[in-house]
Amino acid sequence: MKDFIEPFLYPHNLFLWAFLIAVLRYRKFGLLLLLIWFYAFGNTYLANQVREWYGTAISTDEVSRDFKGNYIVLGCGGDAENLPDCAKSRLDQLVKLSFGREDNFTVHMTTLYCQPYVDYLRSRIQANATLDCFHGGATTYHEFYTLSQRLDPTIPLVFVSSDYHAFRVKKLAGQYQFAATVFAAPSSTFRPVNCGKGCFLTVNLSNYDLFAKLTAEMSSFYVYDLTRGWTDWYKQPSGG
Repeated sequence: MKDFIEPFLYPHNLFLWAFLIAVLRYRKFGLLLLLIWFYAFGNTYLANQVREWYGTAISTDEVSRDFKGNYIVLGCGGDAENLPDCAKSRLDQLVKLSFGREDNFTVHMTTLYCQPYVDYLRSRIQANATLDCFHGGATTYHEFYTLSQRLDPTIPLVFVSSDYHAFRVKKLAGQYQFAATVFAAPSSTFRPVNCGKGCFLTVNLSNYDLFAKLTAEMSSFYVYDLTRGWTDWYKQPSGG
């Protein structure tokens, strides 16, 4: 009973029900549209369907044991001394994906500060892995252009990135015609949220975060895709 009642006392759910009362009281079409928008983007059942679609359509959840290609870990910030959590998550996923490989393979990493990445990975990955770390650029678009100049596109690749960047990575890999698979390191925003008895009567703030990140990710790529024909900013060296 506690788990059922407690969500209704959260501010966002108090607002939801106050919103509903306002719609019933004033009967304004604009208020109804806002209520539907607020509920649709906050409802956990609907958001979990989007999470499931995104996970299956954008990335893979496993890599074949007989995979003979190389890996690419896109940079995730940090500095010369510290490795951020998102980078650790990507590198940890890479270690799991490559575990047990007896052939020689290469891990390409695109980041400004290579040493923390190399140090973290070298102590966890097998000795037959070659670590190739370089500064690919300030954005994902710079990184892909740099990769396209350095790598043979026919060699199979697994891109390891965070799940909230997987859409952009998949689209760019296809655009540059890499023989690539995208593996998304999980984050809390994209993990399914528990949907209990009150699921259809409440909203959850994490769902708004999900749609905010998806909107930022998709709009970023489509703006780039719209402008890349008449601008070459992503081909220019970036500072750092």
